[in-house]
Amino acid sequence: MPGPYPDFDSADYQLRWPRDLFARELAALRRAWPSGQMVSSEVERIVFLLDEAFLGQAPSDEYTQATKSRSFSFNDPWGSDPDPWASQKLDGDGYLDALVERLPELREHHEPRPYWPDRQRAHRGREVPGDETTVRRRFARLIEEQREAGLFGRELPPDCVDADPVDEADMLEARLGIPGLWPLKPENWDEDTFYGLIEVFHDLAARPRERHFHSYSGCGWHYDVFNTDSGRALYRWRINRLLDRAGVQLRLADTGEDTGRLVRVTDPGRADLLERALTTHRADDDTGVTERVRHAVSLYRRRDSTEHDKRSAVIALAGILEERRELIRAEVGRKDEGALFTLANEFAVRHQRRGQQGDYDPAFLDWMFWWYLGTVELTETILARQPEAGGQSA
Repeated sequence: MPGPYPDFDSADYQLRWPRDLFARELAALRRAWPSGQMVSSEVERIVFLLDEAFLGQAPSDEYTQATKSRSFSFNDPWGSDPDPWASQKLDGDGYLDALVERLPELREHHEPRPYWPDRQRAHRGREVPGDETTVRRRFARLIEEQREAGLFGRELPPDCVDADPVDEADMLEARLGIPGLWPLKPENWDEDTFYGLIEVFHDLAARPRERHFHSYSGCGWHYDVFNTDSGRALYRWRINRLLDRAGVQLRLADTGEDTGRLVRVTDPGRADLLERALTTHRADDDTGVTERVRHAVSLYRRRDSTEHDKRSAVIALAGILEERRELIRAEVGRKDEGALFTLANEFAVRHQRRGQQGDYDPAFLDWMFWWYLGTVELTETILARQPEAGGQSA
């Protein structure tokens, strides 16, 4: 007999979005109306989201059918639905509940595995194309695709016979100071132009939650009701996947004061430390520790960080530890506490006095940054356990 659930194992249910972003966007749309009181425009918002987030059209089709279904109870002798299994069918809310329940198990859609010619080149030891020109060309194609999908529709709406045209080149020149950037011509970009465009389009991104089809003269889809947070998060995810596949050691930051700016990639363990440092905020933070840590991280990890930037980042973290010196002495030990500040004070980091050791490899600053950042996190853990801190970190 037919069951109440769709075939979530179907290829149509492969996710083209990150799971957490899809869950957040779906929850935001569902909060907009009381259960069971949807109108057609609200249903269409969900349909639009499903079309965007999944590989196939089955999710939006099945949701649309579910919104037209009626649920009956086996105990209702007056049920008039001719379908004997109507009581087991999902209505619109039930379908979405089932989808969210199965969300952790759904497959993610990835780029196709290499096709035969590429596999043969790799087998024969020949290099598969993946140079900088290829990456830039793929970026330009992604921007054009996402513009058609409405991601930049608030600032760069699609051409319409009923609206004044937008001067894309002027808009990009106003932000980057470089003329003639539209249409996108990746073969003409230098490195700074390419990376600048990645960051500019991040700031232009906003996901539309509504669309309508303008049929006159084949105009096409138009978009409205834009959400900046979801649009930028989706853009970062797509760009970071593109950079990762290309082997570029840069990513758009997801958190911190440099969100949406390119930062250097680090190993997974240190990436986790950065994430904790940027998202932890103590409830009794009255000395600006959270913002000082975020600023230090931003100075250190940005794409164009200099030795001076890294030294400033270390100084900022050392200042936090100085304020917590008594805590470190009591909880960690006097010997380790002394070593921490010997590094900062005697290696021409915090001060520039005669007799200090200034002739050291800049890699020393990298080591100091990670050590100090880890120690700041250690002190946060200790403080969170103390009764006066409420025993937790917010």
